[in-house]
Amino acid sequence: MKPQQAEVSIPLHPPGRGPPLSSVPQEQPRDFVLWSLFNVLVGFALAYLGCFCFPSLIFSIKARDCKVLGDLEGARRYGTWAKVLNIVFSVLIAIGVLSTITVVIVLLSSR
Repeated sequence: MKPQQAEVSIPLHPPGRGPPLSSVPQEQPRDFVLWSLFNVLVGFALAYLGCFCFPSLIFSIKARDCKVLGDLEGARRYGTWAKVLNIVFSVLIAIGVLSTITVVIVLLSSR
């Protein structure tokens, strides 16, 4: 009779620290195309800032293209830039709209 050999596996991560990196599924990066398009359209319609919002739309489209091609790192990088620019331009649009409303109210109340 041959002796049976037992298979031994040694975990490479400390216990209680979560699963190893190889078993964590990579989530798809976000591209924020709808938010960018909304910023461009609202920027043109309300505050005339639409031309400033185009870089976020371009980065969003690049992130989507990289995601389709399988370059997840590039998609993450472009998606992060699109997110930051969308936040900045959303704040600028809000400030533009609020300042326009304030000026109109002040002008109407001074009459």
